[in-house]
Amino acid sequence: MSDALLDIEALDAFYGPFQALFGVSLRIARGETVAIIGANSAGKTTLMKSVTGLVERRASRLNLAGRSLLGLETHAVVARGIALVPEGRRLFRSLSVEENLLVGGHLHRRGPWSLAAVYRLFPILEERRRQPSTSLSGGQQQMVAIARALMANPDLLLIDELSLGLAPIVIRDIYAALPQIARQGATAVIVEQDTGQALKVADRVYCLRQGRITLEGRADALERADISAAYFGV
Repeated sequence: MSDALLDIEALDAFYGPFQALFGVSLRIARGETVAIIGANSAGKTTLMKSVTGLVERRASRLNLAGRSLLGLETHAVVARGIALVPEGRRLFRSLSVEENLLVGGHLHRRGPWSLAAVYRLFPILEERRRQPSTSLSGGQQQMVAIARALMANPDLLLIDELSLGLAPIVIRDIYAALPQIARQGATAVIVEQDTGQALKVADRVYCLRQGRITLEGRADALERADISAAYFGV
């Protein structure tokens, strides 16, 4: 993929002596929405942490827009144009909703996302903007986490475990926002256990199992049987 925004070749990742990823290679084009699926402990979160420099990793290539991310600390990766919505949201408990959002925009990168823009995307956040962020429901906190990442105007948006622990109606509302985010030019990588939801919004899908890529393809071309085999190894 010659126009890859994110280009990873032979990525290994480690937690101390424990190896969690084995030779992972993937390429994501500008403007794509790509889903990373897999069961618990498949390596999905580790992949997100590897891209952002939060775990020890080695790779033949780990490039964003043709520039290597290897050897960079996390703050430098973020400055290059990557924003992560972490599993569990990780909001600043002492800050209001709006203060959390302003933290996301501290680098002042140019782009379409501002307070007004994220409030249009998630109107409930404007209503709750003065409230402590952790007083919100789980779904609303996830909206804050996504909006905070968008405030960085990233070239690449990573969303880890998008729907984990959320009610179905909330998941629907959050997934409905993804096409709007894509229309603003963001490239998105979604880590998801719910394959049905992921296939609805993704252009392409990668499946991870035991730290290895077991399947890759266009979301509209993958057969359910192939996904199940890659997901469960049966």
